[in-house]
Amino acid sequence: MRLAIMKIMVVFFVCTLLGACGPAVKYYSANGLMKARTAEPLQEYRIQPGDQLDIKFFYNPELNEQIIVRPDGKISLQLVTELMAAGTTPGQLTEQLKNAYGVELKRPEVAVIVRTFNDQRVYVDGEVLRPGVVTLPGPMTVLQSIAQAGGMKETARYSEVIVIRKNGQEKPATLVVDLEQAIDGTDLQQDIRLMPHDIVFVPRSRISNVNVWVDQYIRRNVPIPVGLGYGID
Repeated sequence: MRLAIMKIMVVFFVCTLLGACGPAVKYYSANGLMKARTAEPLQEYRIQPGDQLDIKFFYNPELNEQIIVRPDGKISLQLVTELMAAGTTPGQLTEQLKNAYGVELKRPEVAVIVRTFNDQRVYVDGEVLRPGVVTLPGPMTVLQSIAQAGGMKETARYSEVIVIRKNGQEKPATLVVDLEQAIDGTDLQQDIRLMPHDIVFVPRSRISNVNVWVDQYIRRNVPIPVGLGYGID
């Protein structure tokens, strides 16, 4: 166990020097077929309920506001009743505001600034010492999140760690990464970068049907403590 922890620390150091790339991982689609897929690069931040936003109008400062996104994901502003902010990027919300205020203003130049972030968390479960919520202060990889959860137990299966990711579709995407290759330096790209609301599960033994297991796992854990809002039919 001590040797495994030392290996993880070495990998973290190497990853910091090399930076994160778009790794090739196993991807399980909704119909259960497995195919090779390159993980998506770090995506632009999407606004979440509870985020504090600064809305700045360049030519109409009297309309400037500092607001918090409501639990239903919407915001209310002067001259505009309601807009859905949650799930949009700051750039997308800026365009929505320009269109909404275009009826009242001749040149609505707007900037959206995310002042504080509310829901930047992932959930680490399975064969780790301290399963639970891990905050995301910045970019974080799977191995880093596991380290935050106390590291892996001796019974952990390094080669088949599952990442469940809410992707806006009916069912979440499932990524299977081989951290054994990341730890021994064979393929550092297996240590993929996480996104808010990801679930990292370290299994004890091989999972024969990943999609069936994910459905059962979500059913057992709804509502998931981090408030991820995963749902299955």
